[in-house]
Amino acid sequence: MSTTDTGRRTLAEELRLQIADEIVRGTLQPGTALDESELARRFNVSRTPVREAIRQLAASGLVESRPHRGAVVARPSDAQVVGMFEVMAELEALCAGLAAERMTGAERRDLESVHEDLRALVQLGDPQSFHEANEMFHGAVYAGAHNAYLTEITVATRARLQPFRRAQFRNLGRLAKSHGEHDRIVRAIVRADRDGAVRAMQAHIMTVCEEYGVYSDTRGALTPEPPVPGQSGPRPTAGGFGIRRQVPSSSRDSGFAASPRPGMTES
Repeated sequence: MSTTDTGRRTLAEELRLQIADEIVRGTLQPGTALDESELARRFNVSRTPVREAIRQLAASGLVESRPHRGAVVARPSDAQVVGMFEVMAELEALCAGLAAERMTGAERRDLESVHEDLRALVQLGDPQSFHEANEMFHGAVYAGAHNAYLTEITVATRARLQPFRRAQFRNLGRLAKSHGEHDRIVRAIVRADRDGAVRAMQAHIMTVCEEYGVYSDTRGALTPEPPVPGQSGPRPTAGGFGIRRQVPSSSRDSGFAASPRPGMTES
């Protein structure tokens, strides 16, 4: 690996993504020790970015520190991943709903432009490039909500789910399906349809969750969570996680009242 910056991410972030992908794919199994010196040799870098990458992985829950062993792989269970996606769906839906009401004309055009770029990447069939442009798409929706605190917590939650979201793009036909889901989000935002944007984004994120379930099922990637004594009903399992698709109520019904930014005009 080159030690030069990609221009988009730091070297530590690049390392984090590569190691996270190996954890999600199951190449690095739970309990595997992550030796800084070994990783530095493998990726042809110094130990400093490796140490920072491991710190970032620990913050995202993919690595934990154990006495006398140092950093080890700690992949979350399927139930934990589902829980994170449920929260992500609500956060991104709120962003989309607010964006439908608050985006300026220029911001709507920018969103449509990124959406068209993604269409071209579907034809190329490049999951990595699609993932990077997909980050821009969702970032544009967050920015369009014009709520700094909401953006902060949404970005933080998205960072924890990033390797799982990246992995599902490897499913056959997923790029085209994802673009179709985005199309419904864009159309709702452009026509200032808050409820439609909320529903479209919620459905999109839970579909991402299901697609990751399919990905993990074909690779045996996730760790099943043991049954909880006293609880009835099926536990989530890999390969869709046992999700029953529901379209949650719009964020308007959840107690959030949105209003346009003071003084904002559409250009």
